[in-house]
Amino acid sequence: MRIVGLTGGISSGKSTTSNLFKSHDIPVVDADIVARDVLKKDTGGYKGVVAAFGDDILQANGEVDRPKLGQIVFSDPGKRQLLNRLLAPYISSGIWWEILRLWLKGYKVIVLDIPLLFEAKMDKWTKPIVVVWVDTETQLQRLMARDRINEEDARNRIKAQMSLDLKRSQANIVIDNSGSLEDLEEQFQKVLVQVTRPLTWSEFWLSRQGTFSVLVSTVIGVAAGKNVLSKL
Repeated sequence: MRIVGLTGGISSGKSTTSNLFKSHDIPVVDADIVARDVLKKDTGGYKGVVAAFGDDILQANGEVDRPKLGQIVFSDPGKRQLLNRLLAPYISSGIWWEILRLWLKGYKVIVLDIPLLFEAKMDKWTKPIVVVWVDTETQLQRLMARDRINEEDARNRIKAQMSLDLKRSQANIVIDNSGSLEDLEEQFQKVLVQVTRPLTWSEFWLSRQGTFSVLVSTVIGVAAGKNVLSKL
């Protein structure tokens, strides 16, 4: 099984790239979706976050007000680190359960869409690593337009994550999304060829088919051994 790491920055176009993978029937494990699930009311993640940040972060229906929580943590590095520590175990567990589910279905290629891929050390489990890169000024303008926030808030959010230039230096594949959507799609086609190439032997043995092959070979080997011994 090949586990592809996909990361980028806020408003870098990572989500669009993720959707392109999905459109080609390649399953994507989205860490943002997992994070939303672990913050749902009465879950372990929810209880830990409410205990740490108080009832002020809750909406009228008792669910976490994610934009409000985001505003708090993006303006305070200490609180952001606290939130990451509280949710990291739940998010990691959720991601691995999703990988297991897809593995059992027989998928040979899975994409992990994780904004904090390097920070969470998940890059050790993925190859290739695809980074969706954009220049800082374009990223800033896109973020301000998308979330309708001022420049200071936008810069705080961008600075809260590892720089795209540093991520690019650690990537196996870089998609430059500073241009148009057509440019992005053209680059993606080349990436798709690399990601869907035949599995290496080590990747094959990690797939469900590879595991099944090992089990069958073992059973046959044991049966053959017993048959030989019975004739001695």
